[in-house]
Amino acid sequence: MLLFFTLFIAAYLLGSIPFGLVICRASGNPDPREGGSGNIGATNVARQAGKPAGVATLILDICKGFLPTYAAFQYLPEWQAALVGVAAFTGHIWPLYLRFKGGKGVATALGVYLGYSPLALAGILAMLIWALLRYEYMSVGSLAGAFSAPVMLALAGESISLILASIVMAFLMAWRHKDNIARLKAGQEHPINFRKN
Repeated sequence: MLLFFTLFIAAYLLGSIPFGLVICRASGNPDPREGGSGNIGATNVARQAGKPAGVATLILDICKGFLPTYAAFQYLPEWQAALVGVAAFTGHIWPLYLRFKGGKGVATALGVYLGYSPLALAGILAMLIWALLRYEYMSVGSLAGAFSAPVMLALAGESISLILASIVMAFLMAWRHKDNIARLKAGQEHPINFRKN
C-alpha cells in the first residue's frame, strides 16, 4: 500500500507541473494565462507562443499522464494503477504549483489512456479527430474523445476499474469545458479552420 500512495502522490505532483507556462517563460513569451482562453494547455500556448511551443506542451502534457500510469501498471493491481492515472490527470486540472487553477486535462488524459490501453487510445483519437474535422471546434473534439473513452475501453476488453476511471475523467473534462459549452450554445466559440482559403 505504501508503494501505491507513493506513486499516487508522485503522479499528482508530476501532473501539477504546468509545462505550457514553463515553456512560455523559458522562450520569453507571455504568460498563457494572460491571453487567449487563459488556459495553460497546448492549444492556447500555440496561440500565444507559436506552434512549436504548443507541440512541446502537448507532448509533455501527454507524457506526464502516461509515465506514472505506465509505471503503476508494472507494480500495482489494476484498480490502483487506474487511480494513479486519475491522480496525474487531476494534478493537471488542479495543480499544486498554480494554487489549484490548471488546464482542462485533455492531453494529460490522452497520456493516461495510453497507459491504460493503446488499443482504446486509437479509438479515442479517431473520435477526437473526426469531431474536430466535422465541427472544427477543439472543445467539441475534446469532449467527443473524453466521452468515447469508456466505450473504447469497454470494446477493447478492459476492466471495469479502467472504465470507471475514464468516466470520472470524462465528467471532469466536461466540467472544465463548461465555459466552452456555454460559448458553443451562444455561437461564440472560436473554431479551428481546417478549410483552405
